[in-house]
Amino acid sequence: MRGRGNARSSRALAVSWRPATWHPRLDMGRLIRPRSSTSHRSLPHLFLFFLFVGPFNCLASYSRATELLYSLNEGLPAGVLIGSLAEDLRLVPRAAGRQNQLPQLPERTLAERSPPLSFSLASRGLSGQYVTLDNRSGELHTSDQEIDREALCLEGGGGGAWGGSISISSSPSSDSCLLLLDVLVLPQEYFRFVKVKIAIRDINDNAPQFPVSQISVWVPENAPVNTRLAIEHPAMDPDIGTNGVQTYRLLDYHRMFTLDVEENENGERTPYLIVMGLLDRETQDQYVSIIIAEDGGSPPLLGSATLTIGITDINDNCPLFADSQINVTVFGNATVGTPVAAVQAVDRDLGTNAQITYSYSQKVPQASKDLFHLDETTGVIKLFSKIGGSVLQTHKLTILANGPGCIPAVTTALVTIIKVIFRPPEIVPRYIANEVDGIVYLKELEPINTPIAFFTIRDPEGKYKVNCYLDGEGPFRLSPYKPYSNEYLLETTKLMDYELQQFYEIAVVAWNSEGFHVKKIIKVQLLDDNDNAPIFLQPLLELTIEENNAPNAFLTKLYATDADSGERGQVSYFLGPDAPSYFSLDSVTGILTVSTQLDREEKEKYRYTVRAVDSGKPPRESVATVALTVLDKNDNSPRFINKDFSFFVPENFPGYGEIGVISVTDADAGRNGWVALSVVNQSDIFVIDTGKGMLRAKVSLDREQQSSYTLWVEAVDGGEPALSSTAKITILLLDINDNPPLVLFPQSNMSYLLVLPSTLPGSPVTEVYAVDKDTGMNAVIAYSIIGRRGPRPESFRIDPKTGNITLEEALLQTDYGLHRLLVKVSDHGYPEPLHSTVMVNLFVNDTVSNESYIESLLRKEPEINIEEKEPQISIEPTHRKVESVSCVPTLVALSVISLGSITLVTGMGIYICLRRGKKHHREDENLEVQIPLKGKIDLHMRERKPVAISNI
Repeated sequence: MRGRGNARSSRALAVSWRPATWHPRLDMGRLIRPRSSTSHRSLPHLFLFFLFVGPFNCLASYSRATELLYSLNEGLPAGVLIGSLAEDLRLVPRAAGRQNQLPQLPERTLAERSPPLSFSLASRGLSGQYVTLDNRSGELHTSDQEIDREALCLEGGGGGAWGGSISISSSPSSDSCLLLLDVLVLPQEYFRFVKVKIAIRDINDNAPQFPVSQISVWVPENAPVNTRLAIEHPAMDPDIGTNGVQTYRLLDYHRMFTLDVEENENGERTPYLIVMGLLDRETQDQYVSIIIAEDGGSPPLLGSATLTIGITDINDNCPLFADSQINVTVFGNATVGTPVAAVQAVDRDLGTNAQITYSYSQKVPQASKDLFHLDETTGVIKLFSKIGGSVLQTHKLTILANGPGCIPAVTTALVTIIKVIFRPPEIVPRYIANEVDGIVYLKELEPINTPIAFFTIRDPEGKYKVNCYLDGEGPFRLSPYKPYSNEYLLETTKLMDYELQQFYEIAVVAWNSEGFHVKKIIKVQLLDDNDNAPIFLQPLLELTIEENNAPNAFLTKLYATDADSGERGQVSYFLGPDAPSYFSLDSVTGILTVSTQLDREEKEKYRYTVRAVDSGKPPRESVATVALTVLDKNDNSPRFINKDFSFFVPENFPGYGEIGVISVTDADAGRNGWVALSVVNQSDIFVIDTGKGMLRAKVSLDREQQSSYTLWVEAVDGGEPALSSTAKITILLLDINDNPPLVLFPQSNMSYLLVLPSTLPGSPVTEVYAVDKDTGMNAVIAYSIIGRRGPRPESFRIDPKTGNITLEEALLQTDYGLHRLLVKVSDHGYPEPLHSTVMVNLFVNDTVSNESYIESLLRKEPEINIEEKEPQISIEPTHRKVESVSCVPTLVALSVISLGSITLVTGMGIYICLRRGKKHHREDENLEVQIPLKGKIDLHMRERKPVAISNI
């Protein structure tokens, strides 16, 4: 037999009941014992009940209100039961499992009420938006509009007044979020004005989110270790409590930083960046990482942003010259303004920290300063005045490079002046290719014999022959351009590749027969063309990642090279059209991430393409393939098909019989998906088959010893660490009629009761009281007299329902003596009723004068004819707990005292004393026996103790 979970107990919410006032009608309900609705005898009692409480009903309904408080999680689907107003207001009996917790009214269904109950909201404003109210049953359910706690209470939920049928209450200083409803219960005789509060519990349905996607933090490069810097723009999480942001971490700490989190008085957490190593901006001026915010939910949700840590410059470097001395020459006929030399120092700092000014040292003679001008900004030395015949041939120029807060760097320019007697040859260039500031620009892959420039070579004096040649290495050629005698053409000799060499420096040299040389420097800069496509280092990238990864988890960093330069060599990365949307590829860095958690149980393998595209015109690209395998993780607990299992088993069920199957699954693979079942409690009584999930009882079960069992079955998988889940198993034993009624009074067949002849007809004499350990109809008891013996035993009648024995007819003189009634006590069990019998002995006399005689009569086996008369069965189970004490010991003690007194006198004295003793004894008996039966039975009820008697 398979278990079936209780639909009512599977609700994912907690309901609490709290009345603002107690209704008098409900107080009266405590005094009425519930009876079956099929009993016609209960109608008079119900009439008296409503007659009594009627005058209080209207007063209580109008003067007091009731307040109910429920709670449920946000985000529940439509149709989830929130609570039953009818049950929680005690207007109808509670469902199974909730009885005996609160006082109830008589058991009447809503349909039986005349007129029936009606539930309605006081105002119809927002009634259908979040909850629905059944007008007849009073049940509150969630509506199609999903309840979002953050939308209700964090975005201006409202003041929380009771003015409408539904309102929203939230407090800035509290985590409470309430839906408030006013409900009217009609008709008038059941009128209630009910205030219902529904507390919305927060679930972890929001991930932390940073207000910006890019966060920048600037750290001075001289920041000492353990420097703390607050990270602005902390993550926000609309959830509250532990579901809010709890901690931060970095995806890559670069071995230079760490994170700490501080919490202020308001509970707000701020991440702090802590410097863990020595920084040097000149070595690395920027660190990029991913900052992750994690909340405290289960499982936790994550949010991330890019954290850029910039290193700010300090003045920790001074200017430096590459050479300590340079040698230059200048002709004596050079014109004023001719550049002589240029010095340049380098400072690795930035901005104002790297500003350099140049100046002559004080050691430089003033004559040299007047002849050569030094530009303090550029470091260029120019001829400032015309060189005269008396000027020194050599000038030593000591130059200082000055930086802020630094000792000046020093270099020396040694200038040699060459005196000119004859004018040197002249070289006049005429450029064909593009030339800017003495630099010729050529595109790579220009065809062979591409002309660059014409050069005219001549002697200013016109007296000497001038020759020329090309000095330097490169694919260039300088040849005479016929038919002109002094014209030369500079052109290329082969194809040039920018990726092999980008810059050439050649010189056209002219000299005359006197040995004078003139050199013209030609600088050639190749311009790059987009002739190379990006190349991936690996055309197939095989990657693995464990499932349940953090959001924006790092997968790999793609890297493709492009031999071109500038924009043509800048590679951008893109996902192919077949890539799922939750994969992200940074176009600049090539970092491949997955933005969401991957679940192996949903998909195990991913295969898609990525592209590397350069910025040329037109762009070139290459393609690589990503093959990602999601590795299994023990992230799924074993799952029972039902949260609760209920099994109904007849009592006396044989040991190791099959009670039901507990079905459980695990979505993980391999060992992570192996499941073992075990009984957590009651393992001494119940056992479960791990392979089949079959639940068995080791021993036979007796409902009278225990009517139900609540077990917890644990399912543990084979993962490391192992995950587990539990399910509640309820085993309800069905009653079998295996216990006959147990007679508690009379306590034995040998007990008797004195009945006075003056007893009036219709007076109760005694009672037979029995109980049955079974339940339901198996415990419904009926009493009947099945045998009689005595002078006129038909004078007594027994009530089949209560067991009270009453006198039917007046007792005559002939009725004195012992009357014996054989009473059958029978239950209403199925398939066959069980019964017990007891002998009720009634001694009709004025007094008990001879107890031994009566006892002798009792010891005789009575000859009683059994009457086959079916008793009238009562439908009310007997559950009264009675304590009784027999009256026989008291009567025996009184008799012994009386007999002892009688033996002390003789003769007439004996007669006189006997008469007096009879008189006093009769008075004593009247005091004892002639007590109203109700009072005497009450006395027995108080003093009697259950005594086992012989059951026939």
